[in-house]
Amino acid sequence: MVANLTHLGAQGEANMVDVGDKEETTRTAIAEGFVSMQPETLKTILAGNARKGDVLGTARIAGIMAAKKTHELIPLCHPLLLTKVSVDIEPDHALPGLRVTALARVTGKTGVEMEALTAASVACLTIYDMAKAVDRAMVISGIRLAEKTGGKSGDYKAGA
Repeated sequence: MVANLTHLGAQGEANMVDVGDKEETTRTAIAEGFVSMQPETLKTILAGNARKGDVLGTARIAGIMAAKKTHELIPLCHPLLLTKVSVDIEPDHALPGLRVTALARVTGKTGVEMEALTAASVACLTIYDMAKAVDRAMVISGIRLAEKTGGKSGDYKAGA
């Protein structure tokens, strides 16, 4: 069974969902993404030798900033007073590459899935931008909602 799309009106027109009557709850979303690269590129990034500077630190800040601007980037998203945004970037030598995990949290009337997904996406894009001089063949993949808690629709965990 497919749920109704909440951003469509009776005639199929796009509209912003009215969350005025929803209950305020603490809502958390975790998104992830991956940047695959050549092993030498990963070594360069981890050693802090990229020409543009601190790849991981810059990507982390870019992801946090992006989460705070999600409502400006994605049509019909509500502006949220985020209480927490974090972006963690870990090496994954099996890729080889980097795994990005973004967490967004709010106490409010609507979820933070888009904020977490935006943070993960922009962090991955920033990694690409910061290291493209040495590896234009990097691949960004696997951007998805990994987990969410709170709200009327309940909890979700990818693969569960």
